[in-house]
Order: sequence, then C-alpha cells, then structure tokens
Amino acid sequence: MTDPLIPEQDKPAAEPGFTSNQAAAPVDPAQGASKKGAKEGLADAPGWERATLEKLVFASLTEQRLSRRWRNFVRLAWLAFFVILAWVVISQNGPSKDASTPHTAVVEIKGEIASGADASAELIVSALRGAFEDEGAQAVVLLINSPGGSPVQAGIINDEIKRLKAKHKKPVYAVVEESCASAAYYIAVAADKIFVDKASIVGSIGVLMDGFGFTGLMDKLGVERRLMTAGENKGFLDPFSPQTEKQRAFAQTMLDQIHKQFIDVVKSGRGARLKETPETFSGLFWSGQQAIELGLADQLGSLDFVAREIVKAEEIIDYTRRENVAERLVKRFGASIGEGSVRTLKSLPTVR
Repeated sequence: MTDPLIPEQDKPAAEPGFTSNQAAAPVDPAQGASKKGAKEGLADAPGWERATLEKLVFASLTEQRLSRRWRNFVRLAWLAFFVILAWVVISQNGPSKDASTPHTAVVEIKGEIASGADASAELIVSALRGAFEDEGAQAVVLLINSPGGSPVQAGIINDEIKRLKAKHKKPVYAVVEESCASAAYYIAVAADKIFVDKASIVGSIGVLMDGFGFTGLMDKLGVERRLMTAGENKGFLDPFSPQTEKQRAFAQTMLDQIHKQFIDVVKSGRGARLKETPETFSGLFWSGQQAIELGLADQLGSLDFVAREIVKAEEIIDYTRRENVAERLVKRFGASIGEGSVRTLKSLPTVR
C-alpha cells in the first residue's frame, strides 16, 4: 500500500536493477542484447531481403557463366578431336616423305592376310598402286612378315602386282622379316627377287580347312542336335552334325584344287630357280638359308640392303595404307551387325 503520509516526490527512487515494490534478480545482459538485436533486425528487414536477392542473382549469373564456359570447352574439345582425327587420316594414308625425289617405295604386308585386316587386298592393292604410279619410286619393295591367311586375298594381290609390273615397268622385290608362309609366300612369288634373313621362316605351301566334331560327346551327354536345312549338304560343316564320306571327299577335292592353284603360282613366279623336291609342296616350311638352297628365295638381305645395293636409292618411303581411327570407328559401330556371319565362315579354306 502507498503511505498517505509521504508525498510521491519524496519517496526514495528504486535502486538500479530492482523493481520498486520488491527485490528483483539482476537483469541478464544476453537477454537484453537479444531483444536489442531482434529490434534492430526488424528495423533492417528491407535491407536483408535486398542482400539475399542480390546473392541469388549473382549466384545465377555465376552459374550461367560457368555453364557457358563448359559448353565452349566441350565444343573446342570436339573441334580439336576432329582436327587430330583428320591429321591422323591424312598422315596414315600417304607417303611419309617427299615422293618426288628418287626413292625406294615400300609396302608392308604384316599380320594375317584377310579381308578387313591391315594386310587385306583392299589396303595392299591401294598402296601398291600409289607406289607404282609415283614417278620418283625406282622400285617397289614388299616388306613381308606374315604367317599367311586367305588364298583369295593373296591371289588378288598377286594378280595386281603382276599387272602393275607390266604396266609401269618397275622392279618388285620381296624382303622377308620373321615369316613369309603360305598366303604370304603366295604374294611374294610375284616379286622379281625374294630376300630373306637366314633365320626367316619361308614356305608352307599348302591349304587347310579346320574345325571340330562334337557328335560323340553329344551322344554321351544325351544331347540331341536339331538342325533343319533345305539341301542335302547344307550343314556339312556343322560341328554338331556327323560328316559323311561324300561330304569329306567333296571338301578334299576343293582343297586339292586350291592347292594346285597355289603350286601353279609358285612355279610360275619362281621358274627355273625352283629346285623342286617331293617335300616342296607338302606344307613344310624352311629357314631362310634352306629356302635359298631350295630356290624358294634368292639371297640374304634386309630392306636397307635392297634399297642401297639393289635399287640404288637409299631413301625409303613407306606407301603402306593402314586402317585409320575413323575407319575403325565405322567398322566397330556399323559392321558389328555382320559379326555373327563372319564367325560362321571361319571354317572356310585357309592358306597357312
């Protein structure tokens, strides 16, 4: 209650931190600061919103700028890729030096001789034509390192070498590195001379057709082969079907015919130099030294030796055509459709 005897103005003032009617606890400074901050935040609310909007706008602009830079980078990367691709295509499909000066032209025949390979008739013939047609080429050298392959591809190359030789009146030499067997030798005999290393492998003049037969195993396992054909002999190369004597005789006749074609080509190419023995066309192969003694090769010599001592043009220019990156990409994504068909043809005759 208020004392009526003491005037209001004469009453003692309340002490700091205490209420006028009771002893109160001290005021928390943090609570006071919080209230002060809240009041200031409310007062500055429009500025906070503006700052947030500015941050969002700048973040959006930065993101757009980074996205634009990334797109430009990707475009430049693709441009560089196609420039390099074009350079590879040009560099791999033409002479590596100035072809106008006198030189020895070289065409490599390496690896398996087969359609679609680096040693396919398509690539080899194209390279040969470029080498023969160049006026600076004094002679064409076939640099061979191959175990053989398709008699068809080898026959195409052999025929084209003979045609180009007659047309351009230029000598052709074969230089053997590690191996010149079967289809590779089929090609080599078109050359005027064959040079080998003493340890080279030369020969293997024969034809084979290989495969497997699983009929006995299927009988033991109780597996039944259900193959339907239109034509009595349509499935005679099927490994899961029995082979009759008639089919075997037919295949052998075909192999003998191809073998005779091979023998005729060798005899025509080597002529009187060939010292024929009962083993010459048996499918055996010999070292380079033995091949010279048998007349299958002419003398020892390397590519540099032939260019320097035989052709008399030490500068060597490579005309080999190789499957470039673009062609490989096209074949990988386009020709894969026929992969199953290619596998079914693996039993065709092979000269090797």
